[in-house]
Amino acid sequence: MENEFKTGFVTIIARPNVGKSTMLNKIVGQKIAITTNTAQTTRTKIKGILTSEKSQIIFIDTPGVHRPLNKLGEFLSSQTQSAVKDTDLILYLTDVTSPCMRGDMWIYENYLKDANAPVILVFNKIDLVKNQEKLEANIYSYKKMFEKNIQTVRISAKTGKNFDSLIQCIEKYLPEGEMLYPDDEITDQNMRMIASETIREKIILNTRDEVPHSVAVLIDSYKSEEDIDRISATIYVSTDSQKGIIIGKNGSALKKIGMEARIELEKIAEKKIFLQLFVKVQKNWQKDSRAMKMLGLEDER
Repeated sequence: MENEFKTGFVTIIARPNVGKSTMLNKIVGQKIAITTNTAQTTRTKIKGILTSEKSQIIFIDTPGVHRPLNKLGEFLSSQTQSAVKDTDLILYLTDVTSPCMRGDMWIYENYLKDANAPVILVFNKIDLVKNQEKLEANIYSYKKMFEKNIQTVRISAKTGKNFDSLIQCIEKYLPEGEMLYPDDEITDQNMRMIASETIREKIILNTRDEVPHSVAVLIDSYKSEEDIDRISATIYVSTDSQKGIIIGKNGSALKKIGMEARIELEKIAEKKIFLQLFVKVQKNWQKDSRAMKMLGLEDER
């Protein structure tokens, strides 16, 4: 008797900057989530879809989890809470180059301890730990956080090492069911969302200090024609000084951000892109519910 096809939702949860988006991009074989060395890069739930002959796995990439400090932090937390609440399986991704920390304990107490879904403990960056004794000690520090035996997998999100084992492990927990998405679809992101996130990624990569956390991008218009897509977007920041940093001397910084975003979007859309960028100041938008709603960062609860 043939095995039944399996379909299910798998939520990825972790501390900030552990490698969730890198892992998701590697699994689906294409960049669908922006990746930087800046914590809190991911702001909304992003679906990555992996379809094989045996299963369709819908991965949910959530914002890196930390104790919320403002309205934006509360929104990010709500994104993770809703994803954990309505899922078939949770992947708790950890950075195995360091032992379990207070932030991990906070995540366990607030998201994992009473979760309805089973949890797989995934150790990332195993390729970076050469000392076997240190590796095993770090792994033990995470495992002892759980009150019972926990399924574990060791991977490298950067290289894709042990991804086959991870997928096989995931499939054991999924319910039987039909495909929810076409087998050639790898994300639920539309081009407006991809354009917004791509622009924000280029801002993060080209700025430093306080700017990345104070930036939001709103697509004002997206007109798709046969040979070219025309995009107009506004970059919102919290202060006049941040606006100056993004624009740069004689507009040089903004021009570079726009050029890098346009080149990447042309690869994704497989056509020419005309990209027009504006910069506006929205004072302390991360603490303003109305501003966040306008920017599409509205609490789901």
